Amino acid sequence: MRIESAVSLRQLYGQASGRSLQKQLSCLEKHSIEFISLSPFMVLSTYSKEGAVDSSPRGGEPGFARLINPTKIAIADARGNNRLDSLINIVETAKVGCLFMIPGVDETLRVNGAAYISVSEEDLQYSCGDKNPPKSVIIIEIEEVFLHCAKSMMRSKLWCPESIQHRSVLPSMGQMIRDQVGDTGPVETQQEMVSRYKNQL
Repeated sequence: MRIESAVSLRQLYGQASGRSLQKQLSCLEKHSIEFISLSPFMVLSTYSKEGAVDSSPRGGEPGFARLINPTKIAIADARGNNRLDSLINIVETAKVGCLFMIPGVDETLRVNGAAYISVSEEDLQYSCGDKNPPKSVIIIEIEEVFLHCAKSMMRSKLWCPESIQHRSVLPSMGQMIRDQVGDTGPVETQQEMVSRYKNQL
C-alpha cells in the first residue's frame, strides 16, 4: 500500500516537536557560518520547470562556499563537463537545497533557499582559485538553515577507515561509461583520467 498524503504520513510517524522544529533558522549564525567555512564538500539539489530533479556534488578547499552576509552565500561554478544541469535548473526555477559536510563530522548542515547565476565582477571575486577562474557564481539567498543530526552518518560509518573501499572494487570510470553507452573506442585508464582532471581543477 502506498502512502499518498501528508495526513497519512503523520498518522504513521506522528508530529515533529521540540528542537527538531526550533533548530530551523532563517539566516546563518556563528555555528552555521563556521560549519560552512570548514566544509570542503556539499551536494547541491535543484529541479527543472518540468519538475525533474537533480543532485550535484560540489567541492573545493574548505570554505569554497563563501559568505557574503548572514543571508547570502556564493559558490563559484568550478570547471566541469558543461552539462549545466544545476545551472539550467536554477535559471528555470531559482530554488536550491544544499547539504554541507565536513570530513570526520557526523552532523551535516542543510541550507535551502532562492538562487541565481551571476557573472558580475563583484560576485566573481568569490571564486575557488585563480588557476581556472569560474565563468559564473551561484548566489544563494538563504531561507532555511539547520543542522541535521548524526544518525545517517553513524549508520553508514562514512568517515570510518574500515568503510573506505579501494578504488579497484570498481572498473575505471572510462570502462564503466564505455559499457553503459556501448562505445567501442579506446578506454581511458583511471590513472589517465585522474591526471587529466588534475590539470582542470
